[in-house]
Amino acid sequence: MSTLGLAMVEATPSAALRPYVTRLCAYREHYGSPVTRSEMAMPGAVLILGFGSPMEVGGEPVTAFSGGLGDRFTVTRTVGPSEGVEVVLTPFGARRLYGVPMRHLKNLTLPLGDLLGPWADMAVGRLAETPSWQDRLALTDRLLAARIRSAPAIGPELPWAWARLLESGGRLGVSSLAESLGWSHRHLVARFHDQIGLSPKAAARVIRFGRAMRLLRSGRPIAWAAAECGFYDQAHMNREFRLLGDTTPGQIFPRPSDASRAS
Repeated sequence: MSTLGLAMVEATPSAALRPYVTRLCAYREHYGSPVTRSEMAMPGAVLILGFGSPMEVGGEPVTAFSGGLGDRFTVTRTVGPSEGVEVVLTPFGARRLYGVPMRHLKNLTLPLGDLLGPWADMAVGRLAETPSWQDRLALTDRLLAARIRSAPAIGPELPWAWARLLESGGRLGVSSLAESLGWSHRHLVARFHDQIGLSPKAAARVIRFGRAMRLLRSGRPIAWAAAECGFYDQAHMNREFRLLGDTTPGQIFPRPSDASRAS
């Protein structure tokens, strides 16, 4: 790799994969010196089908890796040249792909072989042998769709509840979700831990943080975004941004004056 920096090409997941994957991205990165990042918590599980130099995640070197959802940021360090495909799985895509209760993967990053056994080496090996990025993306789509389809199906209740939580930007109450499903609070929490990995309250925090980030990046004032997303006040918003993103609202750009009027 002679060109320094990060290059990416994205593809839309196929119809068969779309309920389980929100992002497919082929990438190549190479820098003149190590690059350290704070990866923000997000309402999905990141799967890296990578080859080349390992990346340090939480201080551990890994090349192809994944894990579950988290409610805190993760520090990564890119040292040498690497490439591959990045996939963002929905919680239900991760649950079907890995076949384990998602609570066991909360805030964890593991080598892909620990999660998927020989399938991981097969998938990464085939991608490394595929020179075209578009072909890599298409191959990833086919491999994941076949693997996920072979797993036991998940009932409709939790995907419905998750969709409602996403639509509300994390503002829908746990009691409202439980009541809509005809479940007890305890049962809802248990199902969330199994299929999503976080409690409904923690999941709502991550979703709310993501929505606030999008609003700030679109140029909305901090005070307006805080009120719109349901933070108690700006101090509450600041704490959540530090815990979930290792940042503050004021560090998200573009940044208009809070005195300006929200459009």
